[in-house]
Amino acid sequence: MADLKLENISKLFGKTRAVSGVSLTIPDGTFCVILGPSGCGKSTLLNMVAGLEEVSSGTIKLGEKDITDLSPHKRNIAMAFQTYALYPHLTVFDNIAFGLQVRGEDKDSVRGKVESVSRALNIKDKLQHFPRQLSGGERQRVATGRAIVRDPELFLFDEPLSNLDARLRIELRAEFVKLHQRLKKTILYVTHDQVEAMSLGQMVVVLKDGLVQQVSTPKELYDNPLNLFVAQFIGTPPMNTLRGEIIKEHAGLYFVKDIFRLKLSHGLERKFAAFAGKKVYLGFRPSAASISAHSDLHAEVIFTETIGEDSFCRLAIGPDTELTVRLAAPPFPQPKQKVALSFNPEKLYFFEDSLNCATLKN
Repeated sequence: MADLKLENISKLFGKTRAVSGVSLTIPDGTFCVILGPSGCGKSTLLNMVAGLEEVSSGTIKLGEKDITDLSPHKRNIAMAFQTYALYPHLTVFDNIAFGLQVRGEDKDSVRGKVESVSRALNIKDKLQHFPRQLSGGERQRVATGRAIVRDPELFLFDEPLSNLDARLRIELRAEFVKLHQRLKKTILYVTHDQVEAMSLGQMVVVLKDGLVQQVSTPKELYDNPLNLFVAQFIGTPPMNTLRGEIIKEHAGLYFVKDIFRLKLSHGLERKFAAFAGKKVYLGFRPSAASISAHSDLHAEVIFTETIGEDSFCRLAIGPDTELTVRLAAPPFPQPKQKVALSFNPEKLYFFEDSLNCATLKN
């Protein structure tokens, strides 16, 4: 077994803390995705695991072996980069075989391994081509093949699909899933694309400003975000969030933002009685709200859009508040039209007045 364990890992560049106290255990054979916006420290974290960046503090273990201070070639790790990093003067065969040849493996063994990997990646007919003769997707397959052929304990991928167009990204996502099922090895995969993370990862680590925000399955991240940042980062379209105040009146508790007033259900009243008079965030997915014939909440349609089988309506509630609502079926409302809104009370989220604090409702 080769679990990957990061124990209180930090990285400082001068006085700048890029990664701060990250502790993770990634079980052997897991496809783990590190997800976060640009500059959150995800590639730095990956580079520390690879040995390309020194660890400022903390420990990295692969299985029972402490690899914190080992040089990259002694870690039994293979890495594929965003830029492919192929040798332009070598054929596809020699690019994939390069690491094996450097290790001095015999020619028959090298040929057998390269042909097996290239067959699995659907590039066997490209083995005598040069990188300049390949498409972006084919180059990424070659870079992936070069990593796979070494048969390491751990695979690292740093945004490998970000240079590809949308169709190729979808195609290669499927290839990565099949590859993981075949290899049954641990994969640590970095991306800023939450769709990519949610479709690939068995385990997703959400980073912000070098800090772990949540570690969970894709479904759990979507259904039960632990804080406002995760709630806003996960989901397409993103979760609607409104900063307002919980007000107590004789008729019960209300969430209020300007002209937006939402009466809380009896169950939520009991839970949030202690928050009366305090600022909180209300969050809800576009699917948790609907245009209704009977409601005291009103909004004005800005526009509607259809994305595949789903249609969404952008609404204005007051001068500075806009929401997105998923539409059930035509006919769809028109711009400037006044509509009423209703909400599923079981799918409302409340967060304290901070990006990094825990949710008030899971």
